[in-house]
Amino acid sequence: MSLSLNESLNQILREAFLAAGYDPKYGTVTVSNRPDLCEYQCNGALSAAKEYHTAPFVIAENVAAKLSENPAFSEAVSVRPGFINLTLSPAFLTRFAADMAVLDGFGAEKPEKKTIIIDYGGPNVAKPLHIGHLRTAIIGESVKRILRFMGHEVIGDIHLGDWGLQFGLIIEELKDRRPELCYFDPSYQGEYPEEAPFTLSELEEIYPAASARSKTDEAFLQRAHERTFLLQHEDAASVALWKHIMALSVPDEKKLYDQLDVHFELWNGESTAAPFVPEVVETVKEKGLARLSEGALIVDVMEESDKREVPPCIILKSDGAALYQTTDLGTLIMRMRDYRPDEIIYVTDKRQELHFTQVFRVAKKAGIVPEETALVHIGYGTMNGKDGKPFKTRAGGVMRLEVLISEVEDAVREKMKERYEDEDLNEETVKQVALAAIKYGDLSNQAAKDYNFDIDRFASFEGNTGPYILYTIVRIRSIIRKAEAMLSETPDFTALTDASGNLKALLLSLAGFTDMIRTAASELAPHKICAYIYQLSDIFNSFYHDTPILKEEDPAKKQAYLELLSLTERVLSASIDLLGFSAPDRM
Repeated sequence: MSLSLNESLNQILREAFLAAGYDPKYGTVTVSNRPDLCEYQCNGALSAAKEYHTAPFVIAENVAAKLSENPAFSEAVSVRPGFINLTLSPAFLTRFAADMAVLDGFGAEKPEKKTIIIDYGGPNVAKPLHIGHLRTAIIGESVKRILRFMGHEVIGDIHLGDWGLQFGLIIEELKDRRPELCYFDPSYQGEYPEEAPFTLSELEEIYPAASARSKTDEAFLQRAHERTFLLQHEDAASVALWKHIMALSVPDEKKLYDQLDVHFELWNGESTAAPFVPEVVETVKEKGLARLSEGALIVDVMEESDKREVPPCIILKSDGAALYQTTDLGTLIMRMRDYRPDEIIYVTDKRQELHFTQVFRVAKKAGIVPEETALVHIGYGTMNGKDGKPFKTRAGGVMRLEVLISEVEDAVREKMKERYEDEDLNEETVKQVALAAIKYGDLSNQAAKDYNFDIDRFASFEGNTGPYILYTIVRIRSIIRKAEAMLSETPDFTALTDASGNLKALLLSLAGFTDMIRTAASELAPHKICAYIYQLSDIFNSFYHDTPILKEEDPAKKQAYLELLSLTERVLSASIDLLGFSAPDRM
């Protein structure tokens, strides 16, 4: 059984239009744009008037008459020039809440199951994670969880940048610093050491030094390109050093992603796709798609419908080297072979939109991906500082992700000191609240939009923030703990059939969950969950302040209140899990 408040109301209205002698297609309900007058409205009579050559008010009157006895509504009235204003009955809402409380996923309708791969994360190995890696991790993890909630098989792949120029830069810089190492002795014949000749901290210093040097030293940059070519063509010494770099960097990255509660099923990278590059080249040639341009192998992807130029996709550079788009196409070959996904989603900076347009078009033209397989790019905007400018450290550099997390934890700790005695501060709780502040602060914005990362605001326990949502959940849990024995496995809300004011608003808000989550899943839009739980939290807190729940003298009503609180807590907790964070039991 699935529940949808919108669909239930639409069905009732369609039946009413049909019973009144009109086409049921006009029976569509929307949330009222005048909540002071009604909760829902139907404007179908205005459209039907043209077909039936009848005044819209007359049609609205006829339909409203058919609705007058329907138990879903406490009021269904026609209003000139032809609106039908609808107010739901508390009895209808309490039955809806009772069904939600016992159904899997609160009754959210599950679409046909699909296999979906979501490509997010994408850090370059050998570089510390920085704030530029935050949005893809947070958005990708949430989208993955939302799609799983809807019943899909979803596989998260970090797609490491582990086969590019940074390795050539690191190895050549290391060669200049440590020329005596066996890796740089062309006459060396033995096995290469199992232990890396450098530490992680040394590696993290080597890369930025090499990167800076490459911007002014043309000869060094050329050597780095040549070394990258050797690595990609399996030069033994280069591969041995590459393995050392991977062995040090990847566990460190896993540790930080664990701290963010972000988890990948696959830790593949460009190197995993490298063996498929020859197949990419062969395929585009066989299909007659490839041509040479100044020595480079390219595929034209411009289409007649394009309103702006879409440059050709370069498959191989003039020196025969593969590019990101080549390894992305190789990755698609591998994914189709291993998983046969129905959909592949990429979560990256929106500035990569052109790259994915090119890759997707080549993939479809070359038959690498079947036409029916959806290829989707979620492009996100820039995370700026509080001042609206690119987020930097105080020294003006790119902030490391671990530093950002630490700064948010410090801000949360200070906020919590204002509310609790020092001895009541729990560091695990601080970390949970900080993670909620970071993730909610990001996800509450539409992904494609830029936003300002304001630590003070995000760490606040008031307003539209993660800590506020957590505090609401903790408040509910605290109330329930005091009377947990009254909860039943089959909640009964009949004692609330006289609901009005904030109590009815809470029932109405809970009933909106299933429609909201279906929209969030179809639009891949975590921000819709944030908007929903902020509204639900606000409504609950208003209800809490107005209602002496534990002092209620009517046992049936008191139990119903507690059951309603339990449902609210479960909906909020499930929602924040979809956003990628959790609530402590106490705050």
